[in-house]
Amino acid sequence: MTTTKFKTNIKCSACVEKVTPHLNERVGEGNWEVDLQDPKRTLTVNGDLKESDINESLSNTGYKVEEIKS
Repeated sequence: MTTTKFKTNIKCSACVEKVTPHLNERVGEGNWEVDLQDPKRTLTVNGDLKESDINESLSNTGYKVEEIKS
């Protein structure tokens, strides 16, 4: 299983709450997390998903991601 990290515009726990149902549906519960302490607000996803897949899931929430290239 691949782990991918994304920079996000998710800023607080209320934001995380808003995206939770969308990410759980697309990625699966327990397969993602947002680090709100990181200035990039890093979203870590376990699974073979691309930036476009995550952005599609979040398209109606107002949040976006950008893959962090290693």
